Amino acid sequence: MSAEPIALVTGANKGLGLEIARQLGRRGATVLLGARDTDRGRRAAEALTGAGLSAVALRLDVTDGRSVADAADRIGQRYGRLDILVNNAGIAGAFTGPPSEVTLAQLREVYETNVFGVVAVTNAMLPLLRRSAAGRIVNMSSEVGSLTVNSAPDSRFRDYHQLAYQSSKTALNAVTVAYAKELRDTTIKVNSANPGFTATDLNHHRGHQSVEQGAVVAVRLATLGPDGPTGTSQDDTGIIPW
Repeated sequence: MSAEPIALVTGANKGLGLEIARQLGRRGATVLLGARDTDRGRRAAEALTGAGLSAVALRLDVTDGRSVADAADRIGQRYGRLDILVNNAGIAGAFTGPPSEVTLAQLREVYETNVFGVVAVTNAMLPLLRRSAAGRIVNMSSEVGSLTVNSAPDSRFRDYHQLAYQSSKTALNAVTVAYAKELRDTTIKVNSANPGFTATDLNHHRGHQSVEQGAVVAVRLATLGPDGPTGTSQDDTGIIPW
């Protein structure tokens, strides 16, 4: 087995995922860039290797069970373990109206990637993470999914209506807590990362933060030491409310 950490980042061919992979690579990890599109994944990996980092493209569609299983098999055969899993792949969905107008199809589309895809990938990779001396799972969440923040009378999200996306991130936070509870007696730590309003394709580059800034919290949680927390939701300032 290789001595350097092995890290898988889903949705890593562009934006925040690619930057997280880049920063992990700079810390000495071999980064596996999960991407649905093989060519885009290959080009992203070549950009990192061209900068002197250890990066490998890995075809991975988080909504396709066969693709997820094949990716886990390839990682197991080549590396024998996985040290870091960053569940970054996510979509916003097209729905932005009031909750009373959302369709089940619109909800299902977002949940397939943002919730079900995370569970599918995590379950497939967990046997490999258990082989790590210190496995780390980071789920890319969002403050718009925080029940505490959204329910506050003076919430800055009081007029923000995006039920499918917001509730998918709330569900993802619950997924984080559930895995942290199951794995609390192991060396694996599971946390939610809130990157802030980062300029990516997800928000049509309206975010006020750069991807370099947005990636910081995910990389910090992915490289926690043995005394680091598990089962938390954090942004770049520390723990934030669920």
